[in-house]
Amino acid sequence: MPAPVLPKALAFDVFGTVVDWRTSVARESAAFLAAIGHSDIDAAAFADAWRAQYIAAMIGMRKSGRAFVPLDVLHREMLEAAFRERDVDPARLDPDLLADWNRAWHRLDPWPDTVEGLTRLKTRFPIVTLSNGNVALLLTMARRAGLPWDAILGAEITKAYKPDPQAYLGTAEVLGIAPGELCLVAAHHGDLAAARACDLQTAYVDRPDEYGGAPAPDAHHEQVWEWSAPSLTALADQLGC
Repeated sequence: MPAPVLPKALAFDVFGTVVDWRTSVARESAAFLAAIGHSDIDAAAFADAWRAQYIAAMIGMRKSGRAFVPLDVLHREMLEAAFRERDVDPARLDPDLLADWNRAWHRLDPWPDTVEGLTRLKTRFPIVTLSNGNVALLLTMARRAGLPWDAILGAEITKAYKPDPQAYLGTAEVLGIAPGELCLVAAHHGDLAAARACDLQTAYVDRPDEYGGAPAPDAHHEQVWEWSAPSLTALADQLGC
């Protein structure tokens, strides 16, 4: 099989691909749970429960016809839902504490290979975010973690949440390139499948620890992608960076 034509830009999924959301959110949740007197709640399981609502929330936004709201708003709704699942009434908790807890998603740690990998990839390609995260969230995260994006794009720019086709097509349009000239880099087969359906190129980065070693919920979407690598530094090797 001939090597694929190199893209003109790389667009990155962020949560799970670039940053380790589970370890970061579990660490912060442990401290917050202790602060509200609920150290009995497993922090990692709480982080999983918070995140588990994510895909349903994205699809629900598209199907419901609800006016666009930034991910920070949806994360807060999902946080409160995670409390109610554990018979904790979020209305009885300090709203300032909940607001800070919700900003845990702004403070996610990068995977060990992330900064080096992005820095190398940037030497040859424009690198942008193609994330459902809102700009304020991604900007704070990037400055804290040293993520060298050329541009922060995503749902607020396209007014569409992945896996809506407009999320992918709108990003290519903003960059002034054809969909086939843009490559999505992601650790999620479902995200890549949706991008491929919009004619984007695809690069899979394996993150086996994203769910604490548990199987990925979208593994059934796996295909043979244009590129596949165990890390962002390995992807940089494959792309000649």
